[in-house]
Amino acid sequence: MTSEAPFVRPDVRAFLDMLEALNRPDLGDMPIEEARASYLMMRDMADHPPAELAVVRDLTCPGPAGEISLRLYDARAERGPGPLVVFFHGGGFVIGDLESHHNICTQIAAELDLPVVAVDYRLGPEHPFPAAPEDCEAAARWLAEGPAELGREVTGLIPMGDSAGGNLAIVTTQSLLLEPAAVPVVLQVPIYPVCDDRKKHPSYELFKEGYLLTTAAMDFFDRSYAADPGDRRVHPVHGPFEGMPPTVLVTAGLDPLRDSGRAFAADLVRAGCDVTYLEMPGITHGFVQIRKAVPSAQDDLLAVLSAAKTMLERIA
Repeated sequence: MTSEAPFVRPDVRAFLDMLEALNRPDLGDMPIEEARASYLMMRDMADHPPAELAVVRDLTCPGPAGEISLRLYDARAERGPGPLVVFFHGGGFVIGDLESHHNICTQIAAELDLPVVAVDYRLGPEHPFPAAPEDCEAAARWLAEGPAELGREVTGLIPMGDSAGGNLAIVTTQSLLLEPAAVPVVLQVPIYPVCDDRKKHPSYELFKEGYLLTTAAMDFFDRSYAADPGDRRVHPVHGPFEGMPPTVLVTAGLDPLRDSGRAFAADLVRAGCDVTYLEMPGITHGFVQIRKAVPSAQDDLLAVLSAAKTMLERIA
């Protein structure tokens, strides 16, 4: 290994080598339903099984184009007033759903000891931008009201998500900053989000091939989402920074999106926001969903959730 070669953990290297040996087609070369099924199959192959919880219950809320499917997770059958995690799944705004991120949502609910509601927002290409951020904002506003269907009194929201969901967590936070909901956003936890034009950063060139998230996949997502890059709901770097809530922002060391997250965290700090920035070295984009195949990823997730707990304690 030369001095210029990036550090790759042994368990990450073994996982990447296994994927290469499988010689799978690129997502963009599959029919959309096959791409979605492949993503779900990855959860079953690579992620930890779900944690046991007292409550796992499906519900719906009104949205701009009809009902939005949600799933409530809670380690407690009943609880007093408190904050609620609103979780937005990853998948490039094109693949992913309540099932693809079911296991990770159970882990979040168990570790944080908070209710978690996952949002099944509309996906491209059937529903291109701005369907996803519109659904996420609508769901967050509904949850902020503490509706009877939820069975919990909500005192604050914690938008959280991975990848596309990390982007949507920030975008939703900004929307609720510009037009407040019934309760405030008390913390946001974007995990390897895209926050601006990824192609302008060195990490895009360094890691766009051979590190799970590839150029072909990103281009496929871009075509399907059909977003306006000047809209702050696509690149939240164009949105407000002043008044943003405490933030735990997470990047992966081998991720083409790494520098986009780094830059956004720095922008938040410059704006005077309370930020905990975590970069997980030697691991790829998508690490929260490969915790069985890459055992060290579980420690990374626990570090993220520990940082969120610590920040919540500080602002309580």
